[in-house]
Amino acid sequence: MPGIWETNMNFSQRSRSLFKTIAVVLALALPTALAISSADARVGGGMSSGSRGSRTYSAPPSTTTAPGSASQFNRTYTQPGAGMNSAAAAPARGGLFGRAGGFMGGLAAGFLGAGLLGMLFGGGLFGGLGGLSSILGLIIQIVLVVVVVRLAMSWWQRRHTPQAAYANADASAGQGPQPNYRSGLGGGATGGGLGGGLGSGLGGFGFGGANNAPLEIKPDDYEAFERLLGDVQAAWSNEDVAKLHTLATPEMVSYFEQDLGKNRARNVVNKVTNVKLLQGDLAESWREGETDYATVALRFALTDKTLDRNTGAIVEGSEQPGEATEVWTFARRPNGAWELSAIQQTN
Repeated sequence: MPGIWETNMNFSQRSRSLFKTIAVVLALALPTALAISSADARVGGGMSSGSRGSRTYSAPPSTTTAPGSASQFNRTYTQPGAGMNSAAAAPARGGLFGRAGGFMGGLAAGFLGAGLLGMLFGGGLFGGLGGLSSILGLIIQIVLVVVVVRLAMSWWQRRHTPQAAYANADASAGQGPQPNYRSGLGGGATGGGLGGGLGSGLGGFGFGGANNAPLEIKPDDYEAFERLLGDVQAAWSNEDVAKLHTLATPEMVSYFEQDLGKNRARNVVNKVTNVKLLQGDLAESWREGETDYATVALRFALTDKTLDRNTGAIVEGSEQPGEATEVWTFARRPNGAWELSAIQQTN
């Protein structure tokens, strides 16, 4: 009989050690996971950044190229209800729930970390629980933290956002996606370039809401969009900020500079090469005041790799070509050229 008790005690001790180890790992990893999201290295960092004028908080219509939805913006200067012309040239917002952390982000991470570490030493939100109940306590703590943070964020958004992102998108997004324009670069049979599939005299029309005038997109415009896709990627790979200023809005360039600064801090450089448009669709186009907008879904091939600055060794990505599908918005001022105004990831 003593042998049985000794075996159970040893097993219980091993179980507690395992649970404590898991708690330590989660305590260290979860706050980081709350603050940092995984991102691709290519231009835009795999995030949704920029502004779409008054439609920044409305979902662009789905298209054949991007049949799903576009992600909400992680980084934007545009305040809810404001257009691009009134967007403030200020750093990406942090605020109470900002992406950079903010008060609630730090509070949630600290609260969860403290609870998990507290469990390690027998405390936490449910002090005194041990053995199997420790892991149950851990799960309950995580659930409680998630619920509290989600409720607080919902309250904050309701109070400070007149219209939630992508709510009532149909009311402001126009009458749906425009005809599909496939690129012959990928071996398709419908013509060359983004505008290769344009019908005679069809152009492309985005029918805006009551406050947005419809805008015709012509073949030359599609050629400009395709050219910008390659030029922006090339300037990014060369870390040519001066060139980026000629290709994108000041807001987008500010995000590019932030991402390039992070790469320099890591002593790496991201190279995006062999960019080739495979397929493109006009989602919508409209005019706000003196500014023209066009949102286009793009599926393109690319080689995305991140190199050590000193040795040139690949630290992320590979030499193997891949594909990406993103939704790009372009803006054009009077007598100006099209500029990249936003990049959105697809779901």
